[in-house]
Amino acid sequence: MNLSNFGMDSITLAGPLEAKLRASRAAGFSQIMLWARDLAGHPGGLDEAVRVVKASGVRVTGIQVMRDYEGLDGALHEYKLDIARQMLLVCRAVGAPLLMVCSSTSSHASGDMRLIARHLAKLATLAVPLGVRVGYEALSWGRHVNQYEQSWEAVELADHANLGVVIDSFHMLANQAGLDGLEDIPSHKIAMVQLSDFMWRDIRSAEERLETARHLRVFPGEGAHSGELTDLLRRLDRGGYRGDYSFEVFNDDYLQLAPEIVGQRAHRAAKWVTDQVLRRSLEVRRTTAAHPTMA
Repeated sequence: MNLSNFGMDSITLAGPLEAKLRASRAAGFSQIMLWARDLAGHPGGLDEAVRVVKASGVRVTGIQVMRDYEGLDGALHEYKLDIARQMLLVCRAVGAPLLMVCSSTSSHASGDMRLIARHLAKLATLAVPLGVRVGYEALSWGRHVNQYEQSWEAVELADHANLGVVIDSFHMLANQAGLDGLEDIPSHKIAMVQLSDFMWRDIRSAEERLETARHLRVFPGEGAHSGELTDLLRRLDRGGYRGDYSFEVFNDDYLQLAPEIVGQRAHRAAKWVTDQVLRRSLEVRRTTAAHPTMA
């Protein structure tokens, strides 16, 4: 497995966009998952942010995150659909092949799985001419969809070639999810795998779930669930998944460290996944003239 299969998530790194891109490249990664606000909040504006990303030589894995999109009706649905259209345009501008959509937490959203599927299919159709795929992720605190099996049910019902499911290890670990359901998901319908862990065995309340998710995740190999992560990764590998892995590690401690230090931790996590879990050597990408180091 090549290091190019792995990337960091910009949420893990302190500093402006330029610093995050430099730290990612310095750690040997050729891709990064960006949040739309990384681009929208750039002091030079969106166009300058896009130029910076393209000049860096770092591939954008995808753009996060469309929230509370599916299951709404009337003016609420039209409002969210308009926001989604704008985020798809951001994906196209920066060359991101994936728009992440996380399951709704809104009390106004319907739990009708067929309606959820129709809304996801509508977004996937809008994304086709832009060259963007849509990935649907089950938040462990989602109102109606909070298990990965449910996100797959919605994607399967939508039956759209441009729509896939996102597998997120944190939400699976937080829910103590069983892994047998992974066998039901064809590898080509997995749009992305996001990896992280946390430091305690059990999450004991809804408040602790949110606190851990947003502030206290760690890299694979650093947490308390290495056995479960090993099982998850080996099942995905045996099932034929050969797509991208993104280290989505929300951690307030890491935001107090130099991005380069956090990048080194991410590199160790990639090595742990390949050497310890998948029993393969980690091939490090070499800088070439086609991908110069960003100034």
